[in-house]
Amino acid sequence: MLRGLTTVRFHTADLEAAKRWYTELLGVEPYFERPGYAEFRIGDYQHELGLLDSKFTGTLGAHPDSAGGAVTYWHVDDAEATLTRLRTLGATLHEPLREFGDGFVGGSVMDPFGNILGIMQNRHYLEILASRPHSPDHSE
Repeated sequence: MLRGLTTVRFHTADLEAAKRWYTELLGVEPYFERPGYAEFRIGDYQHELGLLDSKFTGTLGAHPDSAGGAVTYWHVDDAEATLTRLRTLGATLHEPLREFGDGFVGGSVMDPFGNILGIMQNRHYLEILASRPHSPDHSE
């Protein structure tokens, strides 16, 4: 069901300061930006670190949170079916499914223990997976 980490989204009350800070920390500029959001690709598998201006958390369908916080998104093959299964297992809707952009659909739930769990059909995740050489143990 959860295939792998796609994106970690941090909330920030000062997006411009956060972009500068993370650019300095990571040594790379954001690869994707739009108003209220910036995203970096980092690490060996080019995972995504997103920075969201906190004033936009309410526009995602979520309850507005404090300035800080994080949502971790996991790649799934079918976001709608996964959301249904999570809710059947007792999770409550945190952010309804929505299109983030071409090839990216996601949302989040609150698990029965108070944790936010993000799910996403993520084109980037599939592109990275397809580019990895197949190991002898996983022949097709």
